[in-house]
Amino acid sequence: MASSSGVLSEDQLQCFICLDVFTDPVTTPCGHNFCMICLTEFWDSSSHCRCPVCKEEFPKRPQLCVNTFISELAAPFKKAVQKNTEKEKADTVKVFSALMRCIERSHTELLKVMEEKQKAAEMQAEEFIKELEQEITELKRRNTELEQISHTEDHLHLLQIYPSLCSPPHTQDWTDVTINSHLSVETLRRALSQLQETLSEEMEKVPEINLKRIQQYAVDVTLDPDTANPSLILSDDGKQVTCGDKRQNLPDNPERFDRCVCVLGKEGFSSGRFYYEVQVRGKTKWTLGVARESINRKGEITASPEDGYWSVWLRNETEYRACDSPSVSLSLKRAPQKVGVFVDYEEGLISFYDVDAKSHIYSFTGQNFTEKLYLYFCPCPNDGGKNSAPLIICPVHQI
Repeated sequence: MASSSGVLSEDQLQCFICLDVFTDPVTTPCGHNFCMICLTEFWDSSSHCRCPVCKEEFPKRPQLCVNTFISELAAPFKKAVQKNTEKEKADTVKVFSALMRCIERSHTELLKVMEEKQKAAEMQAEEFIKELEQEITELKRRNTELEQISHTEDHLHLLQIYPSLCSPPHTQDWTDVTINSHLSVETLRRALSQLQETLSEEMEKVPEINLKRIQQYAVDVTLDPDTANPSLILSDDGKQVTCGDKRQNLPDNPERFDRCVCVLGKEGFSSGRFYYEVQVRGKTKWTLGVARESINRKGEITASPEDGYWSVWLRNETEYRACDSPSVSLSLKRAPQKVGVFVDYEEGLISFYDVDAKSHIYSFTGQNFTEKLYLYFCPCPNDGGKNSAPLIICPVHQI
C-alpha cells in the first residue's frame, strides 16, 4: 500500500465505503480493506456477499478480524483528522460568536439611533407645543381686547386701531403654521418586523425560481421497450409504464432487465443539461432517476451511485429515501404527485423536485459521469391492484 515515494498518504488509508480513515480495518479474501462496521452493514443490506470494490462473490460470509497492521498505520492519520475536526469546530464557534457580537452590536446601535430620533422628535414636539401655547395666549389676549372695545361707540377709532378686522377670514396667512410628524420607536420596530417578513417571503420563493430556471432544459423522452422487464406494460407512445400480473414472452436480450421490474429511456445524454417530469399520483411505491449505460441489468440490482444508479424511491406509501451511499431517509411535508428530475452532466449534479409544491427533494452532487445517462423507471409490483397506477412522463409546463 506504499506510494511510489515510500510514504503512505491519507487517501491510501481510507475506506472505500465511507471514504474516511480506517476504523477497525478488516481485509476480505480478495485482499481489499474496509472499516469493519462499513463492510458489515454493506453485506447486511445485500442478498449477496461480495467485495464492494472488485465485486467478487464469496459463497460463505468470511469471518472478519481487525487487521492490526493496517490499524496501526491508520491510527496517526485518524488522530490528525480528529484534531483537524476539533480545530474546525473551534474556528466555527469563534466565527459564530463574532457574528453574534456583530448582530448584538448592530441591534444596540439601531436602538440607540431610534432612541436619539425619538428624543429629537419629542424635543421638536415640545417646541411646537410651546409655540401653540404662545399663539393661544396671544389669541386670548386679543379676544379680551376685542371684548373691551366691542362696547365702544366710536367706530372710526375702532377701525383705525384694528384695520385687520376689515379683512375677510379667508385672507388670513396660515403659511407659517406647520405640523411635523415623526416616527416613534414602536413604529420603527413594526417597520423592521415587516421588512423581515418580506425577506422571509422572498427566500421562500427561491426553490420556485430555481425550478422555473431549470424547466427550460426540458427534453422529450420516451421509454425503451427493449430494456423493459417482461412484467412491465408500456403504452404505445412510450410515455407510461405499469407492472402487470403476468410475465410476457419476450426475448432475453442483453439490454433487458430480467428480474427487477425496471425500464430505461430510449434517449441517452452524454453532455449538457436535461430535465423531465413524471406523474407518480396514486402509487404506493416507485423508483425514479437516471442510470449509466453500462449498468447490470440481470439478476438482483443494487441501486447506488457506485453501481451506476442515481434515484429516489417511495415505499409503504409514506417512506421516501434517496438511494445514495449510504441511503438517506427523506422527510417530505407532502406526498409528491409529480416529480421533476434535473441533470447537469458537466457539474455532476442530479436533483429531484416536487413540481406542484415547487420544492426541492434531494440532490446528488459531485458525481463524475463518463458514460451516457438514461432515464430509469421502476413502477414496482402492483400488489394486487394497490399499486396499479402507472408512472407517466408528463409534458413540462413552465411555472
